[in-house]
Amino acid sequence: MSTDTAERRARREALGVVLATSAYGISFGALSVASGLDVWQTCVLSLVMFTGGSQFAFIGVIGAGGLAAAPAAIASAGLLGVRNVAYGLRMAPVVGTTPLRRALAPHVTIDESTAVALAHTEPRARRIGFWITGVGIYIGWNLTTLLGALLGDVLGDPRAYGLDAAAAAAFLALLWPRLRRRQAIAVGVAAAVVATTLTPVLMPGMPVLVAALVAVVVGWTNWLGRAARPAATTGEPS
Repeated sequence: MSTDTAERRARREALGVVLATSAYGISFGALSVASGLDVWQTCVLSLVMFTGGSQFAFIGVIGAGGLAAAPAAIASAGLLGVRNVAYGLRMAPVVGTTPLRRALAPHVTIDESTAVALAHTEPRARRIGFWITGVGIYIGWNLTTLLGALLGDVLGDPRAYGLDAAAAAAFLALLWPRLRRRQAIAVGVAAAVVATTLTPVLMPGMPVLVAALVAVVVGWTNWLGRAARPAATTGEPS
């Protein structure tokens, strides 16, 4: 694939993920107001916290326990945000070397920007995918958060429109082309099974961390990924 083709593909994928994930911001805005936060508190969460999983965990705990549950809400959001540290380490060589980029990159290093960047192998395509996705979602997420908070009562339950599945569908579209080897499939299946099993019994954030640990172990041991033994030499010229 040529460099220009890779860059165009990175832009196209980034914009698709931006649209899908930004649409989900409507759901967050509406659910946040329904959980007891006002419009401005909801918007500040998106501006400052800006990580969808942590935000949903925060309002979920607040909605169930009120302000008295704030410490638990912060802990849950923090646990989910820990994964972004690993993303930051992986994205450090991708974001660029200028001081401004280094200063801005941590705030837009999220699931989506990391996934789009890693879907490519060409360095410039990775950088384009990272920045378009990260900055685009930041702008779109905050705009739709405000929209959802203002129109929450009119919209009703936004999950009825399938917006809660939009981000997951975008992730699946990025992940699917990489599931060509048994090792990649084993890592994905193992992590998914662990996260699904533990979600009902552990506090928000913990299933993600445990699943990530399982993925690292499966990947590190190279289970199902060992190279096939070379064919026996016959002595015949190739």
